[in-house]
Amino acid sequence: MLPDKERFLNLKVVPARLTAEEAGWYLGFAAHDIPVLTANGLLKPLGHPSESSVKFFPVASLELLRSDVKWLARATDAILDHWRTKNARKTSSSEMNSVSQN
Repeated sequence: MLPDKERFLNLKVVPARLTAEEAGWYLGFAAHDIPVLTANGLLKPLGHPSESSVKFFPVASLELLRSDVKWLARATDAILDHWRTKNARKTSSSEMNSVSQN
């Protein structure tokens, strides 16, 4: 386990708002999964951040989501669908490249 992640997960008092990376650690997802969950409407950052700004997530909401088995299943499915779609695009584009080279 990464030292920062381990240190964070062992905190006795968790900060009231977490970055995307910390939210991922808290929920058991990778940091790169958090934008996918946000884009699918499964996570909502605090305030009204611009697309390029750092997003913070409230621990109070994350606590509820973390214990909601149905939400965890929907979030897991959203991430699986995201990667399935992304990998299918990569596979189809590499097939097209090999066809065009023949």
